[in-house]
Amino acid sequence: MQGTINGKIVEFGENETILHAAKRQGMFIPTLCELDNLNHAPGTCRVCLVEVRRKGDDFTQTLTSCNTPMEEGIEVLTRSRRVREQQRLQVNLLLADHEEDCATCVRHGDCELQDVAQFVGLKEARFRYDFSGGRTRDTSSPSVVRDMAKCIRCGRCVTLCREVQGTDVLFYEGRGINAEIGVRDSDFLNTSNCVSCGQCTLVCPVGALAERDDTEEMIDYLYDPEVVTVVHFAPATRVALGEEFNMKPGTNVEGQMITALRNLGADVVLDTNFAADLVVMEEGGELLHRIREGGTLPLLTSCSSGWINYVEKFYPDMIPNLSTTKSPQQCLGTIAKTYLAEKMQIDPARMRVISIMPCTAKKEEAKRPSFTIEGRPEVDVVLTTRELASLLKREGIWLPDLEPDSFDNPWMGLATGAAEIFGTTGGVMEAALRTVHYSVNQEEFPGVELKAVRGLEGIREAVVELGDLGTVYVAVANGLKSAKNLVERVRSGEKTYHFIEIMACPGGCMGGGGQPRHKRNYREFLTARQQAIYHIDAGSELRQSHRNTLVKAMYDNYFGVPYTSERSHRYFHTTYTDKKRIVKHTIKEIWDEMS
Repeated sequence: MQGTINGKIVEFGENETILHAAKRQGMFIPTLCELDNLNHAPGTCRVCLVEVRRKGDDFTQTLTSCNTPMEEGIEVLTRSRRVREQQRLQVNLLLADHEEDCATCVRHGDCELQDVAQFVGLKEARFRYDFSGGRTRDTSSPSVVRDMAKCIRCGRCVTLCREVQGTDVLFYEGRGINAEIGVRDSDFLNTSNCVSCGQCTLVCPVGALAERDDTEEMIDYLYDPEVVTVVHFAPATRVALGEEFNMKPGTNVEGQMITALRNLGADVVLDTNFAADLVVMEEGGELLHRIREGGTLPLLTSCSSGWINYVEKFYPDMIPNLSTTKSPQQCLGTIAKTYLAEKMQIDPARMRVISIMPCTAKKEEAKRPSFTIEGRPEVDVVLTTRELASLLKREGIWLPDLEPDSFDNPWMGLATGAAEIFGTTGGVMEAALRTVHYSVNQEEFPGVELKAVRGLEGIREAVVELGDLGTVYVAVANGLKSAKNLVERVRSGEKTYHFIEIMACPGGCMGGGGQPRHKRNYREFLTARQQAIYHIDAGSELRQSHRNTLVKAMYDNYFGVPYTSERSHRYFHTTYTDKKRIVKHTIKEIWDEMS
C-alpha cells in the first residue's frame, strides 16, 4: 500500500500509523504521550498533529498521527502552516495547565515539554492557570516525588505501572482540569503498594514524577571537615553514566567516575562490587544450607530492593523463601563502618557512606530502621546515576575530559567479574552458581559462564548439575510482571525450583529507575549496557567471587566463616516484614469489619 507524506511516496504495512511511517522516512513529528518502548500512543497530548487528505476527499483534517493509521492514497502534511498553528495552540494549553517553575525543576534542561515548545516555535505562553488552589505534591516517599502541578496527563506512568510492572499503583482520578495521576487506595506513595522501583520516573516527560533529590545532603557531607566520606558506586552506573555526557552507550567510565568523585571531595572511593563478592559468599552458603538441611525452597534472591518491597506488600507468604542476605549496598555500608573504620583507625561516628546507585528503591532501602549499626545508618545518602550526572555538570566537571583513576584502599580494592555482572538481570544467579559449583565440586564451573540465564526475556530457566547435590533447577524473572507470573507458578505447584533470581526493573540494574532516560530505542541502550558488563567480566583476571583474596582476608580477620559465623549473620543478614495492605472496597466488607 502507498500514500504520501510531505509529497514523498511512502509504502506502509497494515495498521501502521502515520507517526511510525514518518519515522521510518526520517521525518520528525513531535510527541509527548507516545513512547515506543511502552507501545503507548493514546493521543492525549495532541502535539503530534498532521494535516490529512484521504483518498477521494476534497477536504483536509487535522489528526493525531500516533493513533491514525495510514490508508491507501492518503496524503499527509506534517509541517503545514495549519499544523504548526494548531501545535502551538496545543502546547500553549499544556503550558497553561503546567506550573512553569522551569529554573528550579528537576528536569531543567532535560524536559520533553520544553523541547516540544521550542520545536513548534512557541514565542510566549498565552494563558495562565492559578495554581494557588493547589495540586497534589506528594513527598512522602524516600524514593520518588509526585508533583501534579507539573503533570501533563500523558498517561505513560499509568501504562508502565500497570502493563510493564504489574503493580497498578498509579491511575487517573478526578475530571476535567482537576484530573491528575492518583495513587490507588491511598493518598500518598509511602502508604500505598508502590515498591519504589522508579520506573515511572524513567518515562515521565516532565518533572511530575522524579527521584527524591538528595544531592545537597551529599554536598554537606563532602564539605564538612569533621566527616570522612566513603563513596561507592554500583556496576550498572559505570556503564550508563557516560550517556549523560554524550558518550557511546555502554562506555565503561569507572576510572573517570573515581576521578570525578575525588574532585568533588570524596575522602575514600570504593567499589560496590567488593560487597557483591561478599554477597555471593553469603547467599551461596545460604543456598547450600537450605538444599542440604531441608530449608525453605526455592531460595529467592534479595539484592533488588524494589523486589523486596514487592514481596512484603504483595506476597508476604513468600517471605520465608527470601534470602536473608542484605544487598551489596548495605553490606558495603556495614563493612565501611566496621572493618574499614577499624583498619583506618577512624571513629565510625565520623564516617558517612554515600552510594551511587542505578536504583531509586535504594533510597528507601537505606532508610529501613533495621539497617543501622549502633543506631547509625549503614548507608547515609543514596544518589542515582542521574543525580550524580547533574551534580557533576553543576560543579563544572565534564566526565569525558577526566583521566581515569583507581579505587582507594589496600583492604577493599579488589572485585571480580562475578560481582560486575550483578548489574544485569541474571547476573546474581550466574555469579552465585559459579561459587556454589566450586563449593560442592571443588572445581570451577565449566566455561565459567551460564549463558542460559542471560538476556532480556521475561522468564528464563536453566538446569545445573551440582555433584552430590544432584540436579538444581533455577529461574530468572526480568521485571515485576514476570516476577508475578513466576511466583504464581511456584505457589500453585506448577513449577519447582531450587533458586530464583528476580530483579524489579526490566533489564535488572541496567534499567534501574535512576538510570539515564531515553525516549527512543531504550532497549538498545539496555543491551549496550548489558554487553559492556559482560565484556568487563570476560576481561577480568578473577571471575569467581570465592577467588577474591581480599574478601577472604576480611572474613579470616574480622567476620568469620561466610553465612555460618555469628558475626557474618549479625552484620550481613536481615529479616523482612509483612506489609500487605487490606483494602475494603465494598459496603459489606466495611460493615463486616465494623461489626
